[in-house]
Amino acid sequence: MMKQRALSTTFLTAATLSLAGAGLAAAQVDVITVTATKREQSTQDIPLAVNAMNEETLEELGVDVFTDYLQQLPGVTAGGSGPGQATIYIRGLASTTPNLTTAGVAGLAPNVALYLDEQPVSQPGRNLDVYAADLARVEVLPGPQGTLYGASSQAGTVRLITNRPDPSAFYASSNFAVSFTEGGEMSNKVEAMVNVPVADNFALRGVVYVDQQGGYIDNVPGTRSARESARFRAAGTMRDNGVPVSATRAGFQSTADLTNVTFLDANNSDLLEKDFNDTTYSGFRLSALYDFNADWSLTVMHMQQQLDSEGVFFMDPSLDDLEVQRFEEDELDDYFHNTSWTLEGRLGALEMVYTGAYTDRNTDQRVDYSDYLFVGQYLPYYICDGSVSYPGAGGPTGTCQAPNLFVQSDTRTKVFTQELRFNTPADRRVRATFGGFYSDMEVAERNDFTYPGSVNAISFDGVTTGFAPNYPLTNTAVTGEIGNASPGYFSDPGPFPAGVIFRNDVLRTDQQYGIFGETTFDLTEQFSITLGARYYDIEVDLVGSANGSFFNFGQTDDAQVFGTNISALYGPNNAFGNPDVAATDGFIFKGTLEWRPTDGALFYATVSEGFRPGVLNRPGGASGPGGYTVPFALDTDEVVNYEFGWKTDLFDNQVRFNGNAFMVEIENLQTTIFDPSITNLFFSDNAANAEIRGIEGEVTWAPADIEGLTVVGAFSLLDTEITEVLVPTNDVLAGSELAFAPSYQANLRARYEWPMENGMMAHVMPQITITDDSVSDVIEINKADVEGYTSLNFTTGLTGESWSVELFANNLTDERGEIANNFVFDRERVTVIRPRTIGVRVGVQY
Repeated sequence: MMKQRALSTTFLTAATLSLAGAGLAAAQVDVITVTATKREQSTQDIPLAVNAMNEETLEELGVDVFTDYLQQLPGVTAGGSGPGQATIYIRGLASTTPNLTTAGVAGLAPNVALYLDEQPVSQPGRNLDVYAADLARVEVLPGPQGTLYGASSQAGTVRLITNRPDPSAFYASSNFAVSFTEGGEMSNKVEAMVNVPVADNFALRGVVYVDQQGGYIDNVPGTRSARESARFRAAGTMRDNGVPVSATRAGFQSTADLTNVTFLDANNSDLLEKDFNDTTYSGFRLSALYDFNADWSLTVMHMQQQLDSEGVFFMDPSLDDLEVQRFEEDELDDYFHNTSWTLEGRLGALEMVYTGAYTDRNTDQRVDYSDYLFVGQYLPYYICDGSVSYPGAGGPTGTCQAPNLFVQSDTRTKVFTQELRFNTPADRRVRATFGGFYSDMEVAERNDFTYPGSVNAISFDGVTTGFAPNYPLTNTAVTGEIGNASPGYFSDPGPFPAGVIFRNDVLRTDQQYGIFGETTFDLTEQFSITLGARYYDIEVDLVGSANGSFFNFGQTDDAQVFGTNISALYGPNNAFGNPDVAATDGFIFKGTLEWRPTDGALFYATVSEGFRPGVLNRPGGASGPGGYTVPFALDTDEVVNYEFGWKTDLFDNQVRFNGNAFMVEIENLQTTIFDPSITNLFFSDNAANAEIRGIEGEVTWAPADIEGLTVVGAFSLLDTEITEVLVPTNDVLAGSELAFAPSYQANLRARYEWPMENGMMAHVMPQITITDDSVSDVIEINKADVEGYTSLNFTTGLTGESWSVELFANNLTDERGEIANNFVFDRERVTVIRPRTIGVRVGVQY
């Protein structure tokens, strides 16, 4: 009740202020032109919530990478665990923490669309981490944008708009930066841009960058053994997040006498390193613009980027500050190249835009998986010998090898998109945007789960509990309890490398077709109505297999060890007859009424829909309690957004106040569950219905009597709730909040510029960012608190005719601001903002 009262009070105050000061002279607040509606328009002329940062603002804020610009936007958060692994959330529409083992092929589709210029680059599991070099602006569109942007724009759309080649003049620039992080390593970057007019109608533009970001997390000494396995924990054991271990998740041998078992320790002494989470972004972008004539032009862009990262970007709060214990190497090699083309022209009165793009991405990642020990009930089967796994009458005996575990994840992603759209003249009383869209994405992912100790398991009575040292499992003969299977896809015919216990080897194909349109009717000079719709047809296909050595009683005297295929094979030859595709089609709609009572004031009311496609389930068909069956394919989860907003320029346009109040109804929210009372494998389902209520606002003040001062502030208030649970599990509870949905977020910055006697300009800019607590997941056993924080930044500098120098200090108070928390393995792993960092930036224009 108190939250609802606060929301109502804020809304009424906003509306009163808007009406009191609307509509006067020329603006002093900057006008930002965006293409959010696929037309060029000022943010103030669009009946739609749009947060935009232009090139000047991006430079002032020092925005370089993914999380930099997200932290500037209340209502926008990011889950994940480091560079190349982040997932965007808008308005609290989030459910499940991203996890490497389901990162690509089995992962849910993102519900926020990420665009690079005109092309969608959203990918399941891990978004494309595009370095923010030579950007014209960043546009964030909260709320469903499905009619224009299609699937995965369910919660909103983020667009990165690059600078286009300019035929009018030659110019170039370079930027350098060096910084020092408290208790961490030095960072440095260099970026250079050149714009070359080859002819009056032809220009080239290029940018190159290298950004080396020093580490600040320490890998410290530690040991652990299989004694800590979930196999030996009792029901009722209290987790750190306050949720007790249920009987279905208690260890099979929780009361066993382990006196006669020898546990060998994993020891990370060879991997100890201070500041081991180094990251380097390097790449280039080259674009060309050719004007055929006054009506037609072609822009072609090619980009390549390499992201190399070591270590992890989270800490263990049970250790000292910024410390973690890792027992295997963590490495990420993420490379992509992208080519796009845009043909723009005019067919009579119609503006035509045809755009296409092709992206090829290779991601090779090695992840320490040793934390799985804390939830892995079956782990002793693979690294223990004797009767630890199969105790006799005398109790368990034998040796458990050191629980060193890691995953080698190799992912190849190819995305091809095309869109053709038309705009009718913008000065007509009836205006329309309409077109068609096609996308084809392939994600080939092979995850090798490696338990090095399994090759050291000692046989007893002729039985080996893990892979024998010289007999790796091959893919050519997979037999077991389910009989013979004929897999139709293998990226690697084998044999498996030594120590590989499970291999997920799957190709996912997402194909999407869409036809869309929006039409605006000017009913009067003050009132307009916009109606939009989109037809979509999407198929998600999986082929491949998930194989392992579960209950692997192999022949130790033969050239092969035969394993058991523990799950259905995907594709037409799958062992359990699962459907081949998750297919969906249908329509979504949008309606907007706008009112312009005076110049400088716009009010709008919108009802809009969004959706996210489903995916196939590995354990589809498994039976659960009460007649429940794990679905072979998920349904789409759908949202309906009801929104009222205002855009106002007040007090001689010295004040801009934009905002909106919204309510979102969510049906069939997708999430990923592990509940042994249903099945012993992770599965995804439409687990719940939910509601979101909120208010967002942004205020810009440029006082006429204080020349050079600009104050910008923004806020977000959220109230989220799961209203109904659709799956018979205690892992999701009605009345709980959604993930990554702080009740409030706000930021405020003030920039003051003044001229010096020598012709230079000086500036200072303090900034404060505030965020409330949230939770990391909607799954109760995986849920951990993400603590709120307050962060202070400060910059000051000088600007000359062709140069600039700036001193910056980020996180002045050295706050451990939590941006994510992962509790999937029963241990908190907290991702924090970079500690206090002080540096200098130098820019030169040529």
